[in-house]
Amino acid sequence: MKIGCHLSSSGGYLAMAQTAVSIGANVFQFFTRNPRGGAAKPIDKADVAAFLEYAEANGIGPILAHAPYTLNAAGDNTRVRDFAEMTMTDDLMRLELTPGAMYNFHPGSHVGQGSEKGIELISDMLKRIFDGFGKTPSTTVLLETMSGKGSEVGRNFEELREIIDRTGLPLGVCLDTCHIWDGGYDIVNDLDGVLEEFDRVVGLDRLMAIHTNDSMNVLGAHKDRHEKIGKGKIGLAAFERLVNHPKLKDKPFYLETPCDLQGYKQEIALLKGMQR
Repeated sequence: MKIGCHLSSSGGYLAMAQTAVSIGANVFQFFTRNPRGGAAKPIDKADVAAFLEYAEANGIGPILAHAPYTLNAAGDNTRVRDFAEMTMTDDLMRLELTPGAMYNFHPGSHVGQGSEKGIELISDMLKRIFDGFGKTPSTTVLLETMSGKGSEVGRNFEELREIIDRTGLPLGVCLDTCHIWDGGYDIVNDLDGVLEEFDRVVGLDRLMAIHTNDSMNVLGAHKDRHEKIGKGKIGLAAFERLVNHPKLKDKPFYLETPCDLQGYKQEIALLKGMQR
């Protein structure tokens, strides 16, 4: 089972990998920089080289880099959109040092412009970034499923598909269990139906990662408040079905629950123990 959690990147790549192994994880997620934005720390190439060697020896990967929350490619302000483009471009250039990584981002919020305009702005930014590379990045860019709060883009599978189609790029999707539950997809009572709909609209071949979070909210609340596994409205039985589903069991799972390291260690053991 590929399972891990979100870790602090303050100590560098090797430290994250060693922490992952210490809590029973073989994948991990991290912020590329402060989640509220700002400049990224300089990369220590010796640390990256040590990480790559350690990851290969310990079967770690794929790692999942998470963009800052402040990125809004669909914003109504040119400076906001330019910041998103500059930051994502820089993040993807830095991730070239760790081939095979994935890069997840929240598509953005249209802030009153309408979802179609938001989708257009997001798609255009992604095309410019990929065109500027001159080649396909070694990192797979993932659109995250969103809960639909406010004016978020990506509130349903159709909006993600439209972004993919408009770009024509090899984009993937990160499915967040809390977000889609809050967005109205009933993974508790109809997981098969939700996955069939995802496959029909987006394609399961594009599902690259699963953010594994319980939710504090009822189905369709359109909020975004993660809860510990089994402590929320999704519940343990649903997560047992999730990790054993034949269409999901080979996907990497990344915990983003409100836990410390010991809590993540317990949740990783819990989910591993559910596997049949």
